Amino acid sequence: MSVTGLNNLRLRQFNKQVLMTLLYREKNASKSTLARLSRLSIPAVSKILDDLQNDGLIIHSPVNLHSRGLGGGSYQIATDGSAVLCLNITPYRIESILVSRLVLPLSDYQMTEISVRTPDALLTQIEACFHQYKKSYPGLKIRLALAIHGQVNPTTGVSQRMPQAPWTGEIEIKYLLEEKLQTDILMDNDCIMLALAEKWQGINYHQDFCVINVDYGIGSSFVINQQIYRGNLFGSGQIGHTIIDPHGDRCACGRYGCLETLASLSALKKKARQLEPADPARRTPSTQELIDRYHRGESAICEQVMEGARALGLSLYNFLNILNINHIYLYGRSCGFGDAWLKTVCGQSGLNPFDRIDHVKTQATHIAPGILSREQQIMGIGYLYVEKALDAMAG
Repeated sequence: MSVTGLNNLRLRQFNKQVLMTLLYREKNASKSTLARLSRLSIPAVSKILDDLQNDGLIIHSPVNLHSRGLGGGSYQIATDGSAVLCLNITPYRIESILVSRLVLPLSDYQMTEISVRTPDALLTQIEACFHQYKKSYPGLKIRLALAIHGQVNPTTGVSQRMPQAPWTGEIEIKYLLEEKLQTDILMDNDCIMLALAEKWQGINYHQDFCVINVDYGIGSSFVINQQIYRGNLFGSGQIGHTIIDPHGDRCACGRYGCLETLASLSALKKKARQLEPADPARRTPSTQELIDRYHRGESAICEQVMEGARALGLSLYNFLNILNINHIYLYGRSCGFGDAWLKTVCGQSGLNPFDRIDHVKTQATHIAPGILSREQQIMGIGYLYVEKALDAMAG
């Protein structure tokens, strides 16, 4: 069997992609910084930068970023002056922020409460949000990047299932909105949004990591070798539907004892409601009310929250043993339960047998709340356009 490697042309194309990736991450960088981060020689970087500049993909500024050294100016991605409106969408709220093509904020973060009963009503709310930004930024070409709660097919732009919605059918969001708004649209799941945010804006650089969104439901997204793993049917990350107790409560997916029936906010709020004395007027507490009651030390609430934390930790333990991804970032409102909740989650997964092999603990399992702000999280979906541009370079 013969094995062939990269020829010179493919190697040059690969290195172009490496430098473009660094410029998207750094926003503005000197030649020496790019050489250091890419581990390429200064002459090699110079040649690649010249090619990228000739292709119109980057621009050079004579202004030096550093006071020391020979200088040589700086480089950044060339843009067309358009913007990307990043939206995170559920049937109850739309979160938004307008960013440049370099994914730098152009507007403040906004959160709008909505209440929709039909797919058409949801589309109308998205249109209204788009037109609001068009009015505020007249003359600016605005593309859309949509993070949709639930299962999404990013290729066709179809919302396949939105768990919080009062409807069960699919919505062809991309097709319908592109036709009405006459603009480009990219979309994906809200957990992909968090993974992109952590990949491009996080302070740590890991080849492999996972984000877990512990909120109304429980979802996750895996980054393997710095690539989002979606699965053939775009169903990767359904950690909330791992079965913890086959004899447990019925899940919205139709099975029994899924993790979501024990550890999601929707399940915990439902159980909190059932704790109230029999009263037709009893209501489901809000998320903040549930968290406040937990911190006040209500024993029944604390017991249920900790039961959910143990179930989540057990699911993570199984996941860690299967994929051996050892950097996990927790997002979602459940992080508001605080340190005791987190310690309980980590207590289950801390028994990972592979950690014992890593005697110096440089690769030990790390589970912690993500530190990105909500604005940064919503901006994450805008990196769909960055990844599309980089994929196009790879041919």
